[in-house]
Amino acid sequence: MSRVRRRAALTVTTDEFAGLIQRALDGLPDDYARIVKNVAVVVEEEPPREVLDELELESEDDLLGLYSGTARDEESFFSPGGNLPARISIYRGPILRLCRTSEEVVQEVRDTVVHEIGHHFGLDDDEMPY
Repeated sequence: MSRVRRRAALTVTTDEFAGLIQRALDGLPDDYARIVKNVAVVVEEEPPREVLDELELESEDDLLGLYSGTARDEESFFSPGGNLPARISIYRGPILRLCRTSEEVVQEVRDTVVHEIGHHFGLDDDEMPY
């Protein structure tokens, strides 16, 4: 009789996950860290369905993080006020389902945070520094 082995789900609490995000932010060069101080970075369990629909993504596993806001290269003195502050959402569920080890989680959180910060600086997906 053959058994199919299932991979055990990683256990990373929301607080531990938030700590990994903070670690990624703490590892930024000082020049970048100063600039992103006004960007809210939040942990969300899953990406909202309406976001997935807007981005034309079928699965919540297709989105690990999301930058919302005006990129720094698009900001202007002449821009109208009243815009919401920039925000980076990091999605815990998809990252934990993607990774097999805690080391992979650490690396994926770091990569996702850096990727979304890249969007804050106006970089497109194909311009990211990794």
